[in-house]
Amino acid sequence: MGLYRQDGTRITKEAFPAAPLDDPPVRVTEDVYVSEPYGRGDGQPEGSKRFMLYPAGTIVLRSVVDRLFTAASIASISPPKGPADGGTTVTIKGANLDGVSTVTFGSSAGTDLRVHSAGELTVKTPTGEAGAVTVALTDDSGAVSKANGFTYEAPAGG
Repeated sequence: MGLYRQDGTRITKEAFPAAPLDDPPVRVTEDVYVSEPYGRGDGQPEGSKRFMLYPAGTIVLRSVVDRLFTAASIASISPPKGPADGGTTVTIKGANLDGVSTVTFGSSAGTDLRVHSAGELTVKTPTGEAGAVTVALTDDSGAVSKANGFTYEAPAGG
């Protein structure tokens, strides 16, 4: 058996057209599934079907695994303002929110984070000082933020 280029010239072992990769392979250690909604759906986990993506033992390049974890994005934050003493339940809509583990308002983490779907989550604001703050979401892909995403209002009479 021989290997050949498109023009018909033979390829030797030493001249095989390949380059070393800085992309190490990894072995999947347990079955991994992907979930997709039935039809268009509402993006909620209920009513979805699950398919095996990688059975245990599969060898996959690290870059392929990294692409499976898409960074979150923020489309809207509602309400956009609330009292400085915190406790406002904020709804964040966007994409790929199902992996979000932390939401910060300025330098303080929100509480009672609830991921409702890949497109929506809710979180309660921590206490803060009057003024606009950056809202940052952290997930497996890193952090994404929206400058001036939430505004703390000064207490009445203060």
